[in-house]
Amino acid sequence: MFQATRRRLALWYTVVTAILLLIFASGFYWYVRETLIERVDDTLHHVVEVVERSLVLEQSTDLHYQINLDASFRRNPEAVEDDRIDLEWFSPTGELLWSTLTESLNVPIHLLQNGETVKVRPDYVLRQLTQRLEYKGDILGYLRVSHPWFEVARPTQDLMVELSLGLIVMIGFVAAVGWFLSRLAIEPLRESYQYLRQFTADASHELRNPLALIQTTVQVALSDPDMSAKEQRQQLEVVERLTQRLGNLVNDLLFLARQDSGIIQPNFQPCPLDALLMAVIEEQLPVAAAKKIQLKLDLGETELETADDTEPFTLMGDYDQLARLFTNLVSNCLQHTLPAGKVTVKLDRITRNGVTVLQVQVQDTGIGIPEQALPHVFERFYRVDPARSRISTAQSGTGLGLAIAKSICETHQGQIRIDSKLNRGTTFKVTLPKTELKVRFA
Repeated sequence: MFQATRRRLALWYTVVTAILLLIFASGFYWYVRETLIERVDDTLHHVVEVVERSLVLEQSTDLHYQINLDASFRRNPEAVEDDRIDLEWFSPTGELLWSTLTESLNVPIHLLQNGETVKVRPDYVLRQLTQRLEYKGDILGYLRVSHPWFEVARPTQDLMVELSLGLIVMIGFVAAVGWFLSRLAIEPLRESYQYLRQFTADASHELRNPLALIQTTVQVALSDPDMSAKEQRQQLEVVERLTQRLGNLVNDLLFLARQDSGIIQPNFQPCPLDALLMAVIEEQLPVAAAKKIQLKLDLGETELETADDTEPFTLMGDYDQLARLFTNLVSNCLQHTLPAGKVTVKLDRITRNGVTVLQVQVQDTGIGIPEQALPHVFERFYRVDPARSRISTAQSGTGLGLAIAKSICETHQGQIRIDSKLNRGTTFKVTLPKTELKVRFA
């Protein structure tokens, strides 16, 4: 599929570029051709002016003016051939009186402002200009100046050959470049397609497992008519947990889909990050207590004392999304920290080069993450190993928590990083701008 798309893309690129090159070459050819013709016509006009100034006039007995042919055209006719220009002088009645040509052209007189191209023989073409000369109302005669056409035809033919060869070479080069560029253009699509396929497969797998468990649980309950009320309640509790997990997974998928499409429009308003973190810690304390994990919040008292404003930890953000961001991070750290471990959330206000940001560090003393897995931890449905994704709470385990955290962080024009070492713990660093955001919605 991608190869066919690449071929079509390269073909269209080559065809469109070839058409543009052809249009350019045609325009350039006609420009050069018209320029050469214009130069020939200027030469013909100049010759007419020179001849007109050199005419010798005499007055006849009836007081009309006429030219003295012998005096006006004293030059040897062969001398004009050096300039490749031929002259013909016609009487007022159109009779040929004098010519530098060896034979008559038998071409009728055409009075035109500009020159015309005349095909005398198949191998003999001229550019001619005919002017009627007058003096004090008397028609002296007609002067026709002829210029050989090969001075236009020969350069234009050479130009045509050179342009044709150049077009062939350029089209071949464009085809090669188009094939290369089409590969570059297709590669992101190929990666997106592979990512979409993997995401769809993972989502289908995650959705299929709870549904299969629910179906199995219900079938077991229906197949045993003598099941006690206590056993029925246990089965219903299992179905409830699976349904809740399935609902959480669907909600996470919908959130990411809406974030990607720009449907979700964050409600940015002044958001006290210190109060938000206190609420998150308070919500997660029962989970930490159940696992005997120490969970604490460090608000950076030193920074608070030296802050100039009255609300040093307030930023412009969406409260609900930020709460979800830090809930996911804290929940992830609690999930992968062994009993008697510690999870610390630290909030700092940092000013660098005149720019103030708020940095939140969520640090645990858990099992850590292998170095080769760190670049992938924010990918959707990515799990380092099955053991890291299996916990008892129904609020987690979808494999989308960190992907959602990264998406929310990017929405707030912040950055999220992770540092981790096996058996030594993991630290998430979230940096958010404190200044007002300029939000653009898709």
